[in-house]
Amino acid sequence: MSAAPPPASKAGHSAAIDSAIDVLISSQGHASPARLERACALLRRRSPLHWVEREGVRPFWAVMRYADIVSIETRSREFAAGPRTYLASETAEAVLQRVTGKPQLVRGLTEMDPPDHGVYRAIIQAAFAPPALRAMETWLAQWAAEIVDRVAAHGDACDFAVDVALPFTFRVIGRMLGTPEADDARLARLAQAFVGAEDPKRRLAESPGDTMRTAMLALRDYFEAVVADRRAQPRDDLASLIAHAAPHGAAMPHYELISYFILLVTAGHDTTALALAGGLAALLAAPEQMARLRAEPELLDPAIEEMLRWTSPVRHFMRTAVRDTEVAGQRIREGDALALFFHSANRDEVVFEDAGAYRIDRSPNPHIAFGRGPHICMGLQLARMQMRALFAELLRRTDRIELAGRVRRVRSPFMSGVSSLPVRMSFRALRKEAAA
Repeated sequence: MSAAPPPASKAGHSAAIDSAIDVLISSQGHASPARLERACALLRRRSPLHWVEREGVRPFWAVMRYADIVSIETRSREFAAGPRTYLASETAEAVLQRVTGKPQLVRGLTEMDPPDHGVYRAIIQAAFAPPALRAMETWLAQWAAEIVDRVAAHGDACDFAVDVALPFTFRVIGRMLGTPEADDARLARLAQAFVGAEDPKRRLAESPGDTMRTAMLALRDYFEAVVADRRAQPRDDLASLIAHAAPHGAAMPHYELISYFILLVTAGHDTTALALAGGLAALLAAPEQMARLRAEPELLDPAIEEMLRWTSPVRHFMRTAVRDTEVAGQRIREGDALALFFHSANRDEVVFEDAGAYRIDRSPNPHIAFGRGPHICMGLQLARMQMRALFAELLRRTDRIELAGRVRRVRSPFMSGVSSLPVRMSFRALRKEAAA
């Protein structure tokens, strides 16, 4: 642990700031949007780079402003992704380290730094490049139509987050990996427990640490079998690419191999599902925006960007200073950890005019929901494609969508958003082509 920071870093200390920090780092705080926005706004205004000391959590800097976060993310020689990549209690960290004997529970792309990061990222990067994604467009449109058909076949009511967003997004990454659709529900349950272990609805065990351990071991067992199968019988899928990869000229170590799969099944679906559900919830809360989107469907692309800014499903990543440096004039010491709160950055009043309003025609919209710099999300274009396909189908197929129950959000300071969105849809009677 680094030495305590200079006293100047505590100049903004007050009971109100302490309370805002408590909201920011609590699982419940991220399930309460109004409280979270007030806390983030206060910190941006009064202590945007705040040294946090809380019992049971190793100290860190909370970074709240857009410019500071972008600065850190684009200075990868000064700030490392490992070994501390996510906020967790010291108790949870100890439980997880006992499982692997390493500083992290997994070591995927999000935990890697050079020289490993670029080499490992290159293994599947072509699958997320424009040519490969264009080849998916027809299937993606068909899959969006099918998932809406399933809802329509069971009446006009559904939980959009559970019945639409989740299965829609998981099948996309499952298809790319080459896992069968019959396994989607189980894998999604494990993936959501892994990244949302503090949420009682996602938990698999009594404590968050044990939940992550249980989920990780189950995912490990599943993907060990997948790897054995692909090494014996390679296919045209991501699982085969990963199973046969030779980073640095040698077979991928087991720890990194399993971590690669865990990253894909967590980041590959939950973030987009949360953006879809949160985006629809925002439209339902601003009916004039929904009406305008129906009247001007050409606004769908900027509407999706606003959904991403508004929801910011990945709430933070952590970075560690690899040498003494400065951020916004504040001295940062070698070894200091910094938590970058993307959700706060995407509400920064200096960058976004009327930042607290949801506007589908927002332009410019330089949000950082996908991060920035070397660790920018590799699947950002795929996420946009999925959102475009599903919302285009919903706008085409429905006359009206209305809220039909209580909105529930994930209790997690890492990955959060709308996890339950009961809605009622009024479907259009579409004219069918006459049979030939």
